[in-house]
Amino acid sequence: MRSIRSLAAALAALSLLAACSDQPTSPPSTPPPSAPAATSQLDAVFEQAGRDFNVPASLLKAVGYVETGWEMVKGEEEFPGQEAAFGIMALRGERLTRGAALANVSEAAVKSSPEANIRAAAALLGAYAEEMKLNRADVAAWAPAVARYSGIESSEGQAIYVHYDVYNTLQKGVVGKNFAGKLLASLMPTHVAADFPRPKVQASAQACAPDYCVAGTVWRPSPNYNARPTGDIGKVHMVIIHTCEGSYTSCWSWLTNSSAQASAHYVVREDGAEISQLVREADRAWHIAATYDCSLNSSHECWRNGYSSNHFTVGIEHGGYASQSSFPVAQVDASAKLSCDISKAYAIPRDRYHYVAHGQLQPYNRTDPGPNWPWSDYMNRINSHCGTSSTSIIVDSNNNNNNTSVAKYEVSANWAVGSSAGYYGTGYNYASTQAISDPATFWFYLPAAATKTIDAWWVAGTNRSTTAPYIAWNASGTKLGTVQVNQQINGGKWNA
Repeated sequence: MRSIRSLAAALAALSLLAACSDQPTSPPSTPPPSAPAATSQLDAVFEQAGRDFNVPASLLKAVGYVETGWEMVKGEEEFPGQEAAFGIMALRGERLTRGAALANVSEAAVKSSPEANIRAAAALLGAYAEEMKLNRADVAAWAPAVARYSGIESSEGQAIYVHYDVYNTLQKGVVGKNFAGKLLASLMPTHVAADFPRPKVQASAQACAPDYCVAGTVWRPSPNYNARPTGDIGKVHMVIIHTCEGSYTSCWSWLTNSSAQASAHYVVREDGAEISQLVREADRAWHIAATYDCSLNSSHECWRNGYSSNHFTVGIEHGGYASQSSFPVAQVDASAKLSCDISKAYAIPRDRYHYVAHGQLQPYNRTDPGPNWPWSDYMNRINSHCGTSSTSIIVDSNNNNNNTSVAKYEVSANWAVGSSAGYYGTGYNYASTQAISDPATFWFYLPAAATKTIDAWWVAGTNRSTTAPYIAWNASGTKLGTVQVNQQINGGKWNA
């Protein structure tokens, strides 16, 4: 059995990719600051926009953090009738158009520039405050404007968004860093409570989820479902992973609205602290608008071709965006625990034929959960929670997809990004063959001495080296051996 898919070191002339693994913790898991943090460029943008449009900068930061973790996202449509969200402030549809006009910036700039995006959001919130005659000097009084900004229609969803999302972020404070550890922005704790009605949670939302009754799960039934068909086609056989293209609260709020005409079985919060069940697993949720095509899933179960994928799948939505650079470890782990439970309930094999991406089965208009969903780590966590842990380590040429505690990738600027078909994950690097030492190095950590098999994945081509050297070293720098590989053949798969 192959137990490691990675490289210790590889010299120049390699065109290769390992695969996906864990993500470093993203902003939602960052502890609150205990002392003033260094000022980032984004902090200055928030402060300037706040001054220019008479909006508390701390409030702007809290809203942006709840919406995107301060990432500049490029959204896509996930649910019918809900426009794609853009930028740090997740502006979408009419709110994006109006905010751009109020800030005197173009809609294109709002979608692509952090500064324009934040200014448009500040201008929009300022206009709401003016229309509502709010006391701008009182951060607590801004709560109704925050509720309106959310775009959530239900009073319960608005109240939860205001109190538990935005104002809770204000109270706790946060330091946001990207996956490389660079400071995005910081928000010092502010002792303020929202001047807004508290959530009047329905009895159903207080109940434990019917199919996954563990701490932190909530039953929020959606009207958007129907019965699964009888026979084998209606038996649960796969799990589809989605991203909401929005925040957790806005996601379940939208999917429990009858006008949405869409749903999912579950929605997982960004910090993993809560999971909402919206549809019973025995019922057919409306989470994928595609008939099954086995050619998109390695020719698996081709007899299902032409049937709606909703018939035999469970859909799990995740607060977040397909374009974000990484996913919080706590969210991934909470989802993996849920997936393990589903696997046990329906004897679903824990592999990538049965745990699939929305964009994989609906590629013509969806990409979620996106290129940086940590598939290898996710599957390993599912197996671990089910008591069948994997010993594989996969090292990707995209460090966004690596668990930095056990795997990392290093390459010089001489290596370019390739685009030929046959790569695994998000892409690969290549360099011209030269008589120099310019390695692409794949590092992995083992807690104890072990015998492992090493596999490699590359993109084959007639212009590739026939003798690409893979050189393995141990931690003390001792060379363990060299294998020369013909990269003109055997591409697009793991090779031992």
